[in-house]
Amino acid sequence: MPIAREKARSTKAVPTNDGTARSPSRRLRRPAEETREDILNTADHLFRTRGYASVAIADIATELGMSPANVFKHFHSKTNLVDAISARHIEKMIDRLSGLETTKPAPERLLDFVKRLMESHLRDLADNPYLFEMVLLTAKEDLQCGHRYRDRLLADLTVIIEEGIAEGSYKVANSHKAANSAFLALSCVLHPVMIANEKADILATRCEDVVALINAALQNPLAK
Repeated sequence: MPIAREKARSTKAVPTNDGTARSPSRRLRRPAEETREDILNTADHLFRTRGYASVAIADIATELGMSPANVFKHFHSKTNLVDAISARHIEKMIDRLSGLETTKPAPERLLDFVKRLMESHLRDLADNPYLFEMVLLTAKEDLQCGHRYRDRLLADLTVIIEEGIAEGSYKVANSHKAANSAFLALSCVLHPVMIANEKADILATRCEDVVALINAALQNPLAK
């Protein structure tokens, strides 16, 4: 849905009750965060519908009824915009998955979490190819979004592992180290570049196998 533009106020003098004219009041300056959000929403819409390569900063500015300089004031480049849009999308997606049912044992919850995250990436690839194109760009360019994605995944994996330790399912001493090892192993089914270059049925089998291997390692760690 196109973003509605705010109509500019008239610059003509406004008559008062005594017949004299007064200058129009200045338009109230909007908070920078609101302007930034408008730019993000508009860029997101244009990138999703036209593709990243087909949209220029000038197109975003025109859609908003502002100058390109004003867009650049908040985002210094198209890449910065992609980084912010991708980060917002990925964090919302992980937030939804983090609220999974917690009554299952940790090994089952780990499989559910990884499968649903992988399937969400696959849906983006099929249903929102332009959006997935942006996510791929953030991965290849090593943008901040990729680091935030890693941090969020590590945090959620750590929670699952710590809950598994508490319930007696896992037998590891260092949950953070275990989460980092699990994250590295799971990159073959969760990294956007890996997903974009593999068939869905192969990924589904690989996901089951890798999570089973991780669960076995967490349940029966090697003696030092």
